[in-house]
Amino acid sequence: MTYDLLIGDRSYSSWSLRGWLLFAAFDLPVRTHLARMYDPGFVLALRDYAPARTVPTVRMPDGAVWTDSIAIAEGLAEAHPDAGHWPRDPRPRALARSLVAEMHSGFTALRAACPMNLRVAWDGFVPDDAVRADLDRLDRLWGLARETATDDGPWLFGAYTAADAFYAPVAMRIAGYDLPATPTMRSYVDAHLAHAPLREWRAEGEAADRTLDVYDMGLLTKPFPMGA
Repeated sequence: MTYDLLIGDRSYSSWSLRGWLLFAAFDLPVRTHLARMYDPGFVLALRDYAPARTVPTVRMPDGAVWTDSIAIAEGLAEAHPDAGHWPRDPRPRALARSLVAEMHSGFTALRAACPMNLRVAWDGFVPDDAVRADLDRLDRLWGLARETATDDGPWLFGAYTAADAFYAPVAMRIAGYDLPATPTMRSYVDAHLAHAPLREWRAEGEAADRTLDVYDMGLLTKPFPMGA
């Protein structure tokens, strides 16, 4: 069973990154199709994924469509129960689902002030109180996940789960904006920076060599802290 996944520009689309990781990090077969953001062709690309209006969106082999990242996560977990999208044990599994839901609907200050940009890192960004409050909440949630984990490993619940896919773009924001982070948070960010699927995603974005000026922060830039 091979799925079709429609994504936006890899360097900028945080939600697309989440959707793609739900396949790539769990070794599930997928054909990836690109709808360029801020391009007239974006809406045209979505026609084959009705009723979707945003990316990521997935078309299954039978033609059914998942139009949101949580729908993708739950659909894949249902179709591939042994892939590992959720922790095996009930308590960490409940927390993982809660963390995903909060990421989906929360952290609005951080997401608005620090759009994901994997092309450059920013020098001199100063987070305001609302962004710092979001960072404090992340520290609390990530620490709680580590306390709840029943598996060994560098991820929130030891082994990689859907929760890590959802928080990968946040980790990239912390790295790209050099946001204040506790040692526990920094270790988790480093795990994402070293994660092979995420490195592949960023490399493909760099190969596309498309810069969107709408993401320009008006700050000095430096190389993004992820090696070639």
